[in-house]
Amino acid sequence: MITGASSGIGLACAEQLASQGVAVMLGARRADRLQAAVDGIQAKGGRAAWVAMDVTFELEVNELVKRARELFGGLDIMICNAGFGFYGSLEDTPPDVMRRMMEVNFTGSYLGARAALPIFREQQRGHLILVSSIVGRRGIPFMSGYSATKAAQAGFAESLRSEFVGTNIHVSCVFPISTETEFHDAIARDYGHQVSGLGPKQSVDQVAAAIVECLRHPRPEVYPLKRSRVLPILSAVAPGLADKIVRRFGRRRDVQHAPPPPSSGR
Repeated sequence: MITGASSGIGLACAEQLASQGVAVMLGARRADRLQAAVDGIQAKGGRAAWVAMDVTFELEVNELVKRARELFGGLDIMICNAGFGFYGSLEDTPPDVMRRMMEVNFTGSYLGARAALPIFREQQRGHLILVSSIVGRRGIPFMSGYSATKAAQAGFAESLRSEFVGTNIHVSCVFPISTETEFHDAIARDYGHQVSGLGPKQSVDQVAAAIVECLRHPRPEVYPLKRSRVLPILSAVAPGLADKIVRRFGRRRDVQHAPPPPSSGR
């Protein structure tokens, strides 16, 4: 089961898993995108279904799990991927946007885990994947709210992981760097400015491949760009130097427009 599966990392995970014989249940808000994704997977011989849902509503998350079990006979993997971001100073970050970001990015993961873990406990196996961000390990300028939500995911995963040590229930947290998704387009559409990054980037397929590999060989943390794991270590041993590095290579706002009313994210 994959949330935020209508595009980006979630869709790439669905396509790669389906190509390897895994039945995938896709959840997101955009029904047309979900239908197109499932049509594409099925055209290639894969097994897939979808439910239009919002990860911030417990009943809708539970319904997604219920449908997955009804259609495919069980639930072995939960990938909590839904999320959105905002770029700006703390003063520029509206409280309603901050609340919605926490609801989607963190509470969505909490509800997904809460729906899946009782099933995993009953069957004594399963794998929970939380798609965080490298900014959850080392915050960057002008993304304090987004960084906080991603750090919350990381702490949540660590706590859950410690509960299942020595069992066949695995909890993994994924820390992608800037990835070629609709993330920046959504910021431009919803908040009226373009954001670009000066550091390295990666594709959704690279992130999805790292997640699939983690499902084959479970590990606590996944850094799709391997050298990015140095950043949280540097932040711990030399935080002042890390501040200077992320300031230099962080994202920047390129174009300012008059922003439309904030959306609720994806």
